[in-house]
Amino acid sequence: MRIAIVGSGNIGGGLGALWANLGYAITFGARDPHSPKAQAALGAAGAAAQVASIGDAVAQADVVLFAIPGAAMAETVAGLGDTLNGKLVIDATNQFGQPVMNAIAAIQAAAPQAIVYRAFNSIGAENLAEPVLGGVQADMLYAGPDGAARATIEQLIADTGLRPVRAGDLAQAALVDNLGALWGALAYGQHMGRRLAFKVLTASGAA
Repeated sequence: MRIAIVGSGNIGGGLGALWANLGYAITFGARDPHSPKAQAALGAAGAAAQVASIGDAVAQADVVLFAIPGAAMAETVAGLGDTLNGKLVIDATNQFGQPVMNAIAAIQAAAPQAIVYRAFNSIGAENLAEPVLGGVQADMLYAGPDGAARATIEQLIADTGLRPVRAGDLAQAALVDNLGALWGALAYGQHMGRRLAFKVLTASGAA
């Protein structure tokens, strides 16, 4: 599977390294492929990974993860246009303080045929590297369509060591947004620290 990761920060770089180590073909998409941040992400992901322009990275990918500042999403996806159509697109961005935190509307406006999921926005990057906290596996709540692509997004989540828990289709994306806001409120506002994650508990143990 070919994965383009647009963004080379903690989330994008961390996921790129994890997935590259599992054998996925990772290409980081960067405005400046020679920037220190892009090169650092490339180095962490290993020799099998690549870095390219955003357009080139997306064009060759089956899956596209966006992990850039949320305020940059509208311009970024508009520039990509229908290159995203038919691809599984993961929105891991946040626009804290805005009425809508996710970039789903911008992605769908640029690429109506993209298969969009909301995930990886509600957990610190440290917890991707160490997804077991206090002996308990953390959950990754996500939103997006059912069907064949669901198996892919759940596999990519499970590959990080997190347990995938679907909150529903994209109509439930705001619930996943709120988890990101809650994570920030607890980690920073309540001084619980970044080693913080969520767990869904049910009587049956099923997610």
